[in-house]
Amino acid sequence: MGKSLEEVHGSVTTQNKRSVFRKILAFFGPAYLISVGYMDPGNWATDIAGGSQFGYALLWVLLMSNIMALLLQSFSARLGIVTQLDLAQASRATYSKFINYILYFLAEIAIAACDLAEVLGMAIGINLLFDIPLIEGVIITVLDTFLLLFLINKGIRKMEVFIIVLVLIIGVSFVFEMFFAQPELDKVLYGLIPSMPNETALYIAIGIIGATVMPHNLYLHSSLVQTRKFDRTPQGIKQAIKYNFIDSTIALNLAFLVNAAILILAAATFYKSGMYEVAEIQDAHKFLAPLLGTKWAPILFAVALIAAGQSSTVTGTLAGQIVMEGYLNLRIQPWVRRIITRLIAIVPAVIVISIFGEGVTGKLLILSQVILSLQLGFAIIPLIHFVSDKSKMKGFHISRLTQIAGWTIALIIVSLNVKLVYDEIGNWIKISENPIVLWLTVVPLAVSFLILLLYIVVKPFISKSKIDIQNHSPHNLELKFEEASVITHKNIAVTVDFSDSDEVALNAACKLGGKTAEYTLIHIVETVGAMVYGEKIDDHETLIDEKLLNEYKQLLSNKGFKVVTQLGFGDPAKVIPTIINKENYDILVMGAHGHSGFKDLIFGTTVDKLRHKISIPLLIIKN
Repeated sequence: MGKSLEEVHGSVTTQNKRSVFRKILAFFGPAYLISVGYMDPGNWATDIAGGSQFGYALLWVLLMSNIMALLLQSFSARLGIVTQLDLAQASRATYSKFINYILYFLAEIAIAACDLAEVLGMAIGINLLFDIPLIEGVIITVLDTFLLLFLINKGIRKMEVFIIVLVLIIGVSFVFEMFFAQPELDKVLYGLIPSMPNETALYIAIGIIGATVMPHNLYLHSSLVQTRKFDRTPQGIKQAIKYNFIDSTIALNLAFLVNAAILILAAATFYKSGMYEVAEIQDAHKFLAPLLGTKWAPILFAVALIAAGQSSTVTGTLAGQIVMEGYLNLRIQPWVRRIITRLIAIVPAVIVISIFGEGVTGKLLILSQVILSLQLGFAIIPLIHFVSDKSKMKGFHISRLTQIAGWTIALIIVSLNVKLVYDEIGNWIKISENPIVLWLTVVPLAVSFLILLLYIVVKPFISKSKIDIQNHSPHNLELKFEEASVITHKNIAVTVDFSDSDEVALNAACKLGGKTAEYTLIHIVETVGAMVYGEKIDDHETLIDEKLLNEYKQLLSNKGFKVVTQLGFGDPAKVIPTIINKENYDILVMGAHGHSGFKDLIFGTTVDKLRHKISIPLLIIKN
């Protein structure tokens, strides 16, 4: 099984820090990337709708959601730290291939719904600030694909700094908004007392929960914590769990303050003025200036909106890659992944806005958050199972009391969603001119998902999963070698990727050098984690790759060949030339995958990129 975010896995060291503060600081970062998902444009829509319709009454939902989020994110971080697996990888080790395909599909729907919110939020912000039409703004959002790729290439620490700067922009903007709005503090405190005015409030509340506790953040956090390299001792693991919890507490409470500020702003301006129907971000922007008496309020609002959309879209893409690699064991080019994710969001947005007009964006945003909430159970339930498993967590499983708290949260979220689905389907059947169609399509689909939910609850109790040491390829290491007859090279480098092409590459290399040459087996760990964090990554996939590389070495050594190994991290087209040009190799031997054309675009081709960067001959062996 491959490493999660292999490109940046273990690339930030927390070791050899002289002070406790520096050590804590080294762990800080992942939760801030997570926190932006808790203050994205989807949150804005639900917060504005909740504040304008019900005043401060739903503040308690935000607080409850934040507490839920903190507990669940701590579960996610614990899973990644202890098992060195992300949530998708752990699911693949537990459930059947068929169930994992469904869970992957649901996770992708959640990511697409989240990305829809980022697209609309960015487009609305651009429209409000620069008066660019909304559809054109939606299309412009494609450009942030290149920003993401640029940030990944610069390393995770720079990406974290970029995100933190955007979060600060959002936070500072709303500090000024609060100063302009002057909310009634007694009513703010009263809003922290649980109440539910009506069924519409329930819909908004579920949207707020969906906007706050986001499924893709659970996958992302379990991967990002693996970018920190620390001592894999019981004490080191315990310390990593503690410091990551501190990181999560600070970051998520900042996100809560931003969300609360948005809802309070809507309550103190629109609800107070009797404008109960303000649910559109554009309307909120338009009315802020006359209600607050300053032109800076709408400008700050738009700037914060763009910052929220841009920061969230970066983390959403990383989550998409983690989900795809974890569930499907499929790795594609980052820019392809980004374009696909963005188009899935852009196409529906353009179609709906073209047909129904720009006024529908608020409803689209709230719908996207309700969809996210509906996916939550399918991520939360496996997560609780995994962190409760004593054998899987190697003694770092959560306590019985914490398990009860986790299952209570899962029960609340699932119960609210079941009620919402039941009520919505009931309304559709009542107003439908042909209800039999709904009975034959929508109802069976809803029942099927309910059965699936029950299955993922029960299955781990019946049969425990085993996280075995397996590779991300079907190769079984049963390599067949032929004796060399002609000796032409003394120092030979061979790249291996644990696929079928290794056998032909190693056979060709052995023919070139025989048993008198020295062979260096090079493997590049190329997950997202390794790309961003480089050699500091320390996750499950790196351990597997090291194990397999050593098995190759042992296999060849037993046959009388002199072999050393070299593990690299990141983009093979960049890392391999760096390794090759540092040593005095006579030749580099590579196995070709045999795909070309369109597949090269999707999966990438290393050969064309590196052949101009190395100073020695390159021998490409095809299967």
